[in-house]
Order: sequence, then structure tokens, then C-alpha cells
Amino acid sequence: MQDPNPLPWGAQDRFQAHFIVRKNSGKGDLNYLAKTILTTKGHFASKTVVKVEWNGGGSLANILNMDSELNEMIAKQKVNDATIYVEPTENVVRIRNKWKNHIDFGISEELFWIYDRIAGHIKEV
Repeated sequence: MQDPNPLPWGAQDRFQAHFIVRKNSGKGDLNYLAKTILTTKGHFASKTVVKVEWNGGGSLANILNMDSELNEMIAKQKVNDATIYVEPTENVVRIRNKWKNHIDFGISEELFWIYDRIAGHIKEV
């Protein structure tokens, strides 16, 4: 018999790939905190990325903003893939994007090279 009042939580069909860069950074170190700010055009499924900027509290965001080739690579991605977060934890820095369902989940070769380039900048800071 099915429950007439199902609970709103449980296993969700959402996945997220995290790329880990070994770097001694404290959890509160804002130097390694960055997020893409996207300028888009169009609506819904036809929405495309026009411009990419990085927002963050430290030098990593400035370095990523200066890498115009990286930002052009990101601008060619879909909006969900172009939304990238860089977050410090105890002794590593995580690079990730938005949550995806099982159909969309995956990393393209272009996205891999974007993350690799971001990881290189993290190692330099």
C-alpha cells in the first residue's frame, strides 16, 4: 500500500563531479574562493553565455579574470557547465559545477581542459 503522505526527501537523482587540487589552504582562506559570473543572452534552452567574469575575495579570482583564453573556453559551454565554483577545504581546493541529473551527468573533454587550466592557476597562487 502506498503512503498517502510521502516524505519530501530521500535519494535524489542529482550528481556532481568534484575536481580536487592538493593545496595547503585553510577552510576560511578566501584567497582560493572564486565563482563565475555569467553574462548571457536568450531564454530557456536557447540561452547562451556571452561573457565570463570571476568573482571572489582573493588573488585567484583576479588571476582567472586575467586569463582571457580560459574565459573564452568557458563562454563556449552551456550555462550549467559554465557555472563553475572554486572552494577551499581543509587541505585541498575543489573545482565543481552545478548539480546534474543522471542524463546530463558527465564531463566533456573541453570541460576537463577548463578544469585543468583552473587547477594550474590554483597551484600558482
